[in-house]
Amino acid sequence: MADRPLPAGTAAPILQVSGLNVHYGQSHALQGVNLSLRSGVLAVVGRNGMGKTTLCKAIMGIVKTTSGSVRFAGEELIGQSAAQIARKGIGYVPQGRRLWPSLTVDEHLRLSKVAKPQAWSIERIYDTFPRLAERRQHGGAQLSGGEQQMLAISRALLLNPRLLVMDEPTEGLAPVIVQQVRDMLIGLARQGEISVLLIEQNIGIATAVSERVAIMVNGRINRIVDAKALAADRLLQQRLLGVGQHAHDEDLAPEPETEPAGAPLEAEAVPPATALPERRDKRRAGPAAKAGPSIPASAPGSARLMELRRPAAGSENVILAGALDRHEAALRHLREILRDQGIQVRLADLSARGRAFACDVTANQIAIHHPRGSAAVFVADEAQAADAMAEAFRVWLQTQQGIAGVIVAGGHAVAGIATEGMRALPIGLPKLLITSAAPDSLADSGATDVTLLHSVAHLDSVNAVTRDVLGNGARAFAGMVKGRKAGGAARPEARRPPPAIGLTLTPTTRAGADRVRRQLEPDHDSVLFDAMGGGGRAMARLAEEGRLAGLLDIATGDVAPLVAGGEEREIEDRFRSLARSGLPYVGSCGGLDAAAFGAIDSVPTRFRHRNLHRLAPGLSLMRLNAADGAVLGCWIGERLNRMTGPMLFLLPEGGLSALDAPGQPFHDPEADRALFAAIESTVHPGSDRQVRRLPYHINEAGFAAAAVEAFTAIEGRRTATRRAVG
Repeated sequence: MADRPLPAGTAAPILQVSGLNVHYGQSHALQGVNLSLRSGVLAVVGRNGMGKTTLCKAIMGIVKTTSGSVRFAGEELIGQSAAQIARKGIGYVPQGRRLWPSLTVDEHLRLSKVAKPQAWSIERIYDTFPRLAERRQHGGAQLSGGEQQMLAISRALLLNPRLLVMDEPTEGLAPVIVQQVRDMLIGLARQGEISVLLIEQNIGIATAVSERVAIMVNGRINRIVDAKALAADRLLQQRLLGVGQHAHDEDLAPEPETEPAGAPLEAEAVPPATALPERRDKRRAGPAAKAGPSIPASAPGSARLMELRRPAAGSENVILAGALDRHEAALRHLREILRDQGIQVRLADLSARGRAFACDVTANQIAIHHPRGSAAVFVADEAQAADAMAEAFRVWLQTQQGIAGVIVAGGHAVAGIATEGMRALPIGLPKLLITSAAPDSLADSGATDVTLLHSVAHLDSVNAVTRDVLGNGARAFAGMVKGRKAGGAARPEARRPPPAIGLTLTPTTRAGADRVRRQLEPDHDSVLFDAMGGGGRAMARLAEEGRLAGLLDIATGDVAPLVAGGEEREIEDRFRSLARSGLPYVGSCGGLDAAAFGAIDSVPTRFRHRNLHRLAPGLSLMRLNAADGAVLGCWIGERLNRMTGPMLFLLPEGGLSALDAPGQPFHDPEADRALFAAIESTVHPGSDRQVRRLPYHINEAGFAAAAVEAFTAIEGRRTATRRAVG
């Protein structure tokens, strides 16, 4: 079959497959595949055994083709070896990862690195996948499945290919790793450096990273559909891909074609961040001219799906989310008030029961972002369905562009579904939850700025009570959105603002933190966090988001509750995020002399005999002893070893807090020495990782001066290194 001629002056597609046939003995695996990719990302989906992996291998020259053509930027690849094809600029991430178990992460990457400087370097790989940086000295066999997949992708990127062929890169990965891979693919599409042919079973990933999705059925490209249409239409997913169906469901006939024989189905892939008008193929005639699949008139709820809308390119809009099957009246009431305030609104349905409602974003459009697709969400068990929808909503929110704010209204179930997604959004973006039952996950608001408005009554209806509450909430939220937009546009900076530095404190180390802050000004903008109020985790999150330029983690007293049975996961997350940020870090032991409780009578019985001190109403402290210090010192030291950026940890020999000083109730030099010795014996020193003792109390001017001097020295070395590399 002849290729369709390109218009004069048009560059050849990066990949063009025409009439491709592959046989395995008597089995006809690929049956005249036609496919074209000009740039960006094109996803190919299909059930198992449809020929997707064979297509990859045929492109890469790994399997022998029977007939047909594969062209890369206009050059024929058929007949060339796999090595020759790779050298032309095509990277391949196969199923199975194929790593050397005895080589470290760093050795894998160095073997793959090309000699001359390129866009993708080992340093950029470590920035893209911080987990690999943490595990750089671990062997391939010591990595988790997700880490192995990161490494396989990284090897291909280090070749700096023009085209990347990826065969089910998210298969078997944990949701957080799936999200990282998805974000990387979206980033590649935006940057335009590399085009990607993505073979994927996860419909959520496929529709998130590609504007058009090719569907393989029985060795052929059955059709190429608009990704948004596929994401919104669960019936189409069931018919084409078997979502929610069994393997024995009947196969589909290909979509009728009116194009000339041999014309490749073309997908001009574009970055998903770009909102495009619906494409209409002028080569088709009659009813076939519509872009995307049609929705059968008999489909349940099909008329309601007609209200689907997309925001205009470059516009900002508010996401209004809730369960339309339970709180439709309240949600539409909120939408009308917001629109009256001049706010553009997209109504998103979080119903987990599978019904379709008239809205801007259907429940299925959100559900397909679950790592296992919408079938994981629409299940009989309501609790399981809610948990799955929560994960899908969190992932979906991260894919959206131009969000001016998020407002959610509903009961306990909806609040639980929405909370994690809202908490993951950037701090400063307006976020309002209107509910009669706040979820437990909002009880600790240290690392998020979700505003909570109690609805007083249930939101099942709009009545004399809820009407006023909803009205107040909508108008207040509109003020947040407008104020943020006006504030960002109305204050052009006369000069570039100083870098923001995270600085932790506790009530008993505030004096020292104030000294540090004053010495940092005016060259730095100090952002203070209360370590005892969840501020340590908030600082770590902002560091990982890139909102901070450095860290003066002077008060690590939030680690102290570990000895009293505190929640290790949250504290672990704090240090993990700090490590991933790679920022210059100067830390110390501020507040590590005491564990905090509520009122005195809330202290567990097993600690009543210890040295206790009532610091404020509802706040009591327990002095930690030498045994506690030894445990915490080892725990902190192990986390400091994982830091990926330059790190210095200071040990104030004069005392750890206002209470740990001569004549004060918590003065205990022996306990402090045990803490210091454990940290020093655990941390592995190096040029970028050091522990240093200082002959000062943590609140003294000498300590503040030494801490600031050490931080500026580390900051200066880092800046100089980056300039040299750049």
